[in-house]
Amino acid sequence: MSVAAFIASQKTEHDVPHALTCRVLGVSQAWFYKWRDRAPTARRQRQDRLDEAIAARFTASAGTYGSPRIARDLHQDGWRVSVNTVAARMAELGLVARERRKPRGLTRAGKRAAAPDLVRRQFTAIAPDVLWCGDVTEIPTGEGKLYLATVRLHGFRGLPDCHLLRPS
Repeated sequence: MSVAAFIASQKTEHDVPHALTCRVLGVSQAWFYKWRDRAPTARRQRQDRLDEAIAARFTASAGTYGSPRIARDLHQDGWRVSVNTVAARMAELGLVARERRKPRGLTRAGKRAAAPDLVRRQFTAIAPDVLWCGDVTEIPTGEGKLYLATVRLHGFRGLPDCHLLRPS
């Protein structure tokens, strides 16, 4: 914060007259009033235009875009600005992007079963080839998702059949 900004803040926050604050800090009142009444600098004008552009992009995204996306969009519009500058301006304006939703699993405790339980949780078969059960598991890999399907033939004392399925 500059000295002049401090003097101005003392008046607004603590109702201390400008003349008293200037005298205590050893600066002339004329200098303070010249600073206060001056025209905005070119840097300040650019910063104001940048703030408007950032706020417009943020509003257009319904509050979902963060500084990297907004900076990318501003680059496409011809602005020369860094991601860090956009992040600092967004913080100054109080613009915070909403967090991305985390993916939820398909099974939820307490909800009804996805398919009817035809075996009523009884996994003992009276004869071979009468009761089959299966399951599918999703395995995330670096190349995409992989699905592991297992089929268990109850009443047969062997290993379950396993198949890897890759979505096409």
